[in-house]
Amino acid sequence: MEILVCVKRAPDTLENEITVNKDGTNIEQEDLVYSVNEWDNYAVEEAIQIRDKVGGSVTVVTVGDEDAEEVLRREMAMGADNGILISDKAFENSDGKGIASILKAEIEKGKYDLILTGAQADDGAGQIGGMLAAMLDLPYASLVNKIDSEDGKLTIGREIEGGAQEINEIELPCVLSIQTGINEPRYVGIRGIRKVASIEIPVRTASDLGLDTNAVGDAGAKVKKLDYFIPETGDGAEMLTGSQEEIADKLIELLKAKGGMK
Repeated sequence: MEILVCVKRAPDTLENEITVNKDGTNIEQEDLVYSVNEWDNYAVEEAIQIRDKVGGSVTVVTVGDEDAEEVLRREMAMGADNGILISDKAFENSDGKGIASILKAEIEKGKYDLILTGAQADDGAGQIGGMLAAMLDLPYASLVNKIDSEDGKLTIGREIEGGAQEINEIELPCVLSIQTGINEPRYVGIRGIRKVASIEIPVRTASDLGLDTNAVGDAGAKVKKLDYFIPETGDGAEMLTGSQEEIADKLIELLKAKGGMK
C-alpha cells in the first residue's frame, strides 16, 4: 500500500511559553522550539504500522520553508521511506484552502492508496484533511482512532461525541484525519536521525507543481488572520468541597439560585 502522510512543523507547546507579539499579528517567533505537529506524529506511526503489516511504502510531505526539512528527517528516522519538501516564497501566508491546493498538486503527481493527515494542527482549524478529500474527490473520515486493513478496504473507528465509537468501512483510495491515541508513536533515537541525515529530500516549488501563484499564498488567501490576543480571565471557578452527596446538594442549590433548575 502506498501511503502519503501530510505533516507540519509546529511550535512545541511543551518546550515553549507562547506569547503574542506587540502588534497582535502573530505569536513571538524568536527562540521557539519546533517539532512535528503532535497529531501528525500519530498519523505517521499509523502509516508505518500499516505498511509493516501489508507492505508498500510511506512518504511524508510538508509545506514550509527550509527549516521544515528537519521534520521530514525526523519522521524518516521514525520509519517513513521517503520525504518531500514543498517550499516556495509564493506559498507564504496561504490559508487552509491554499495549503490543501498545494498538497493536492503534489498528490496528483503520485499514486497513493491512502492519504493521512493529523486531526488538526497548531492553529486548531482541523480543515486540511476534509478539503483535500473534497478536492481529490475521495472518501473521507475524520477523528479516526482505529484502522484495520483487509481486501482493499479499511475498517475504521471514529471518535464521536460522548466518547462513543463509530465503526465504518471505507474504500481505497481515501483520506483519513488521525486522532491522537490511535497508537503510541515510537521513540526516535540519534542513530536513526544520523541514518537519514544524508538522504536527499526533493524540494517542490510552485513551478514544479504547475500552480498559479495568485491562487495560493497571501495573494490567494480568502481567510486572513486579523488579530491575536489572550482572552481576559474571569473571576475563576468556585470549588465545591465535601463528600459526593454534599457536593451534589451544593451544586443543585447553586443551579437553582442561578435559574438553571426549577
